[in-house]
Amino acid sequence: MGRILALDYGTVRVGIAVSDPLRITAQPMDVVALEDLESRLPELIADVDEIIVGLPRNLDGTEGASAAAARAFGKRVRDLTRLPVHMVDERFTTSDAERALISGGVRRKRRKEVVDKVAATLLLEGYLGTRT
Repeated sequence: MGRILALDYGTVRVGIAVSDPLRITAQPMDVVALEDLESRLPELIADVDEIIVGLPRNLDGTEGASAAAARAFGKRVRDLTRLPVHMVDERFTTSDAERALISGGVRRKRRKEVVDKVAATLLLEGYLGTRT
């Protein structure tokens, strides 16, 4: 069984997290400029057999323009990697990541650098928690 890769899609940056081989824990991995992700995919998926992409839904559960962009991104990742890509509700992951970093005393500049990979980690933790 391979690892699961989580991608927290953004229009500028993509947060990346990965599970351990047993798919029990999630570890933050990196933040990559969206324009650089395609060239990094081969190394990112080396031990991966499944990918999740955050789906930004509105508070009422509906999908807007951001969700459509995330779905298009997920399709592109699937086409490039030929791996299963699952869209996972990401409501609150970025705000939860921001709050966790603030409570941990992380300074504003550093938070901006890491919030996306922390959000990807929270997204993956939630996904791992729903699997049996």
